[in-house]
Amino acid sequence: MLTVSGSPHVHGDSSVKKIMYTVVFAMVPAMLVSVYFFGLDALRVLVISSLACLFFEWLIQKYLIKGPVTINDGSALVTGILLAFNVPSDLPAWILIVGAFIAIGMAKMSFGGLGKNPFNPALVGRVFLLISFPVQMTSWPEPRLLFGGTASYPDAMGGATPLAFLKEGLKNNSVPELMEKMPDMMSNLIGFIGGSLGEVSAVALLLGAVYMLIKKVISWHIPVAYIGSVLIFTGILWLIDPNAYADPMFHLLTGGLILGAFFMATDMVSSPISPMGQIIFGIGCGVITILIRVWGAYPEGVSFAILIMNAFTPLINLGFKPKRFGEKLKAA
Repeated sequence: MLTVSGSPHVHGDSSVKKIMYTVVFAMVPAMLVSVYFFGLDALRVLVISSLACLFFEWLIQKYLIKGPVTINDGSALVTGILLAFNVPSDLPAWILIVGAFIAIGMAKMSFGGLGKNPFNPALVGRVFLLISFPVQMTSWPEPRLLFGGTASYPDAMGGATPLAFLKEGLKNNSVPELMEKMPDMMSNLIGFIGGSLGEVSAVALLLGAVYMLIKKVISWHIPVAYIGSVLIFTGILWLIDPNAYADPMFHLLTGGLILGAFFMATDMVSSPISPMGQIIFGIGCGVITILIRVWGAYPEGVSFAILIMNAFTPLINLGFKPKRFGEKLKAA
């Protein structure tokens, strides 16, 4: 009998543990930057989320599934860090623990564990918290330096994220007027902006993304298709009416686009397996993200876009199957 385990399936000397800890290492720059800009609150969120995810996976495997305990493979740790990256730094501990339980218990272990979950667990936890605790999940503390000192942050914005400030401000102002009151692009690039832990520094996230690409933990197909479709879509809107729509670079550097494109949409389990399928998946994520950002009720659409496309992954896999081994030889 040939027993086939759940995905991800990788040909080579890689292992689930090696891949997961590579992802953890790739997130270290973003973790350090988030702690620098949000202080010990960010460290508290990272530690509680990670430990809670590890605990719930251990508890469910040991006492409910009663199978081998696999918390050492790093997958629960990755989920914990990604969940922390998607919440405010001042989120109460008990809400964070609820999110960890939903991410691990409902989105992952209820389907049988790693390789069987159809949706990204961290995003399921994040969206559950956003719907259940909207006030706490959309109250953003202003960035503050870990080692003291002050740095200017626009008084007009308070603790709002740039996307939220834009969404609300467009009711009575034009985009150029709002841009004058927001952090400049360099602040968005480095990280001195309001938002969740994983939204604060595009540079730190890109450093981790390059590392994962070099290590071949992820491929370019989903991130390039995702970011490219966002840039093209927003570029068209901006050219049509720059007073009503923000420019492409604003959408690229604000919110969770870079985090989602490189660290969550590329999840091996919940994304398509073929290169063409991954490109279709990325384009779908990009289009849905901008539809929500521009015309939806929420200022950010990354989480919803990725989860919606996760649901389409089986259909995409069906439509874009890779060639079977030996198929060309047989046809010849």
